[in-house]
Amino acid sequence: MTRARLILLNAALGPLDYRVPAGMSVEPGSIVVAPLGPRPMIGVVWEAERFPDVPSVGDNRLRPLLGVLDAPPLPAPLRRLIEWTAAYYLAPHAAVLRMALASMSALEGGKTVIEYRPSGALPERLTAQRAQALERIGERQGLVRELAAIGDVSDAVIRGLIKQGALEAVEVSTDLPFPRPDPDHAAISLSPGQEAAAQRLVEQVRSGESHTVLLDGVTGSGKTEVYFEAIAEALKQDRQTLVLLPEIALTEPFLDRFTARFGCAPVPWHSGLKQSDRRRAWRAIAEGEAGVVVGARSALFLPYRKLGLIVVDEAHETSFKQEEGVRYHARDVAVMRGLMESCPVVLASATPAIETRHQVELGRYEEIKLPSRYGGAELPEIIGVDLTHDPPDRGRWLAPPLVQAMRETLARGEQSLLFLNRRGYAPLTLCRHCGYRFQCPNCSAWMVEHRLTRRLACHHCGHEVPTPDSCPECHESDALVACGPGVERIADEVKALFPDARTAIVTSDTLWSPARAAAFVRDVAGGAVDIIVGTQLVTKGYHFPELTLVGVVDADLGLDGGDLRASERTYQQIVQVSGRAGRGEKPGRVFIQTRAPDAPVMRALLEGDDAAFYAAETASRRSANAPPFGRFAAIIVSDTDAALARETARRIGAAGPRQEGLEIYGPAEAPLAVLRGRHRWRLLVHARRSIDLQAIVRDWLSAIDWKSSTRVSVDVDPYSFV
Repeated sequence: MTRARLILLNAALGPLDYRVPAGMSVEPGSIVVAPLGPRPMIGVVWEAERFPDVPSVGDNRLRPLLGVLDAPPLPAPLRRLIEWTAAYYLAPHAAVLRMALASMSALEGGKTVIEYRPSGALPERLTAQRAQALERIGERQGLVRELAAIGDVSDAVIRGLIKQGALEAVEVSTDLPFPRPDPDHAAISLSPGQEAAAQRLVEQVRSGESHTVLLDGVTGSGKTEVYFEAIAEALKQDRQTLVLLPEIALTEPFLDRFTARFGCAPVPWHSGLKQSDRRRAWRAIAEGEAGVVVGARSALFLPYRKLGLIVVDEAHETSFKQEEGVRYHARDVAVMRGLMESCPVVLASATPAIETRHQVELGRYEEIKLPSRYGGAELPEIIGVDLTHDPPDRGRWLAPPLVQAMRETLARGEQSLLFLNRRGYAPLTLCRHCGYRFQCPNCSAWMVEHRLTRRLACHHCGHEVPTPDSCPECHESDALVACGPGVERIADEVKALFPDARTAIVTSDTLWSPARAAAFVRDVAGGAVDIIVGTQLVTKGYHFPELTLVGVVDADLGLDGGDLRASERTYQQIVQVSGRAGRGEKPGRVFIQTRAPDAPVMRALLEGDDAAFYAAETASRRSANAPPFGRFAAIIVSDTDAALARETARRIGAAGPRQEGLEIYGPAEAPLAVLRGRHRWRLLVHARRSIDLQAIVRDWLSAIDWKSSTRVSVDVDPYSFV
């Protein structure tokens, strides 16, 4: 090649042509360094014919490439996936490409780095921040900034610990090989139903063809063990497997189960990895040495050399939808990657999304069902608690039937779980004297009280302030009132009711890393916890044989807000958390507290009528022409200037296309009208499935100019409407 067409890591630019200097060899997928103005920039060589509209420039006017990086080229299937993702989600190619080049240090040659770990010695002066850092770091090691992030302290605190000898230097190779999982390490005893399901998945892996399978099994049916057999087959064929998990907190328990089956851990990929581990993982994946990768949604765009299987565990989870940057859905992109890599994709779930069920009905996906729990365990008994007839005591949130069930469970030496999908102590704090309410200065949202850390926090932008002793408006002391419950408040109630019970609070505030999640699992499995109080983090993935009681504190909470998927999401969450009960030999019970026991979703939960609920929800979507029968795209306009955001949104709305089968709603001020200091307006486009929605929105927005301070983003197939 004498000239190369590049996609640079600059979302404001399209493809650009460069000259390939004499003696330099590049090919499509090569990762190169090119000049952009006065500075060098990383880019990837692309097939020129994929972007035929780039203006032709004479060879004598092209700037030469500066160099080729020592990294494997991005494979053709990944390049096609980047193109598809950019086109479908209306994102710049560079923004999608950046996810594939997720470790800049991996693009360099082999090297060593200096990391630091606790030496066992204490500093001469042990300040509160130094003590906090050492406690949170534990036995881990990493770069200075990584240890500072783990310890939630500044870099200066870590450097002080190094100077005092409390942290010692360690030279680490960046490219140590990963151990190879052994498909024959440990035999698994499968039930006849599991064996039949596993053999079907193994056949799909052997076929080497793209095929999407819904592995639909009730909670506790052993879906993980079934798809482990497909992973074993991919390993025997020397092909790579990707397992996507919805939460970082689920990674560590999964690694333990995987290690027991295959003799070593898979290669992890998530935001909690330190820089040297990300580099090592990226290169092992790109060179084909990483046999099995388990990670969050971003692992989907890594440069696998020989991908043979993709598993999306808990495929119904809404956390697979990216809400910022490139707003893709990992479940749907996984299916496309399987198509481009000619490999099967397994969507595993006890509560599949309506979109997935619809694909099964159309014959595009195959369904494999596991209708019963493994080993003779029975599904738990579901008991409804009508809070209008059997309310909690004044100032309490747990109704008498649930409290009595907890008392009986404790007496038997068994474990209980209370589920409330609300972090912190209370969602609103106000002054009883003047009525002042604590609101985030950056967002149109209330500040949430966290009593464990004595902070008021915004769960949208992360702004925090210490909880004051008096009202900032009227300065009255002892006048602040917490309104409504969060998990910390429920935990306080549990301690008051059962002072001798050992309680664990499980939220993203307490399980911020895989190591914390592993410690929690060890504590519960070892019998060191009697009662778990948690958010949606505890609804999936965990297997505790002694956990026999689940209480859903406020089953109606998720039904507020007018979300298209509110009923489905509530049903999925409660079914999933109910599935934590009675997974061993002991029977389980689930108490669902609700003020609307006659609502369709509550009736379906209490009667265990999965088919009726999904049939009614599907019919409702069909009549409204809502997904999966119609299509949505959201247009979000934001600016620090409220008037400018409103004016831009109105101009976009006025220029909207008018055609049959397409409706535009708005513009309207977003429900979350201010986020991180930016005023927000929204438009919603509703279209028939037969319409090329992306082309319409692309042409529509490209004809409009807006100020540089204004951001206009498009969310195709939105999951959030705030």
